[in-house]
Amino acid sequence: MSWNTLQDKQPYVVKLLTNSIKKDRLAHAYLFKGNKGTGKKQVALQLTKAYFCRVRESSEPCGECPDCKRIDSGNHPDVHLVEPDGQSIKIEQVRKLQKEFSYLGLESKSKAYIIEHAERMTTQAANSLLKFLEEPGQKTVAVLLTENPQQLLDTIRSRCQILTFAPQSQRELIQALTSEGNPEQLAKTAAALTNDQKEAQSLLEDEWFVQARKNVLKLGEELHERPHRVLLALNEYWHPHFKDKQQVEIGLDLLLIWYKDVFLTQLEEEQSIVFNDATNILSVQALHSSQSRVRHQMMQILEAKRRLNANMNLQLLMEQLVLRLQEG
Repeated sequence: MSWNTLQDKQPYVVKLLTNSIKKDRLAHAYLFKGNKGTGKKQVALQLTKAYFCRVRESSEPCGECPDCKRIDSGNHPDVHLVEPDGQSIKIEQVRKLQKEFSYLGLESKSKAYIIEHAERMTTQAANSLLKFLEEPGQKTVAVLLTENPQQLLDTIRSRCQILTFAPQSQRELIQALTSEGNPEQLAKTAAALTNDQKEAQSLLEDEWFVQARKNVLKLGEELHERPHRVLLALNEYWHPHFKDKQQVEIGLDLLLIWYKDVFLTQLEEEQSIVFNDATNILSVQALHSSQSRVRHQMMQILEAKRRLNANMNLQLLMEQLVLRLQEG
């Protein structure tokens, strides 16, 4: 990994950071915001390597010195990565981080920390981190990563330099996936779920994902054509396939894409449809539904995703959702 390769995906972010490194004007705290798969963590690690590398040229870390190698392997004693413990980042994790930073650096006087999914901090953890940000050490760099910056405290955002990561063009991603031999219909579906090419390719190589797509198409049709049997359909092919929380989340994302496609059909924007192998069924649903009803259905799926993150029972979640999708 180098700044040059990262610049292809995020030219604005990379230019700003490399200029700051060259001029020795790094901020003490950054907030990287952007969709999943936009390279936030890779840029954060590259920034950290540039910060610690003692033999870097200009802004480019060497990648070979002990500091660079230990950051790559996740074993640098002065670089701390914080990620959610379960569903949230807890105050104990922030306190542990603060304790680590109260010691002098083991390798140098510098320290750095990266917080993944920063929006998942509990209120207590966020307030504790706020005090930390207000009194930064002389040689400290903090990087907070988030897909939902609006869920962070205003006071935390105001103490960070905010860098927005541009999403990868969906067209470019689909072209890259199809060039690897993936069917276009499946590539479009994977690209609608993630901007990360590796993650999309991993989905496409999983037979579970291929079947998940088929099951969602089937459920989308049944919700409109045979609403009396949707609860039976859940037991027949939904619950046996979508068994855990992560799988249900993918199922909900696919179902949301289905209703977006219905909405796009109503707007006569068929070129943007993901499930373009089901245009006949989508056209029928678009004709028999109002735009307000389809918007209501999409909101119900988003609400189900919120409940999923609150650890609601998976079967009950889906049963309530399909009933709500038939309302209005």
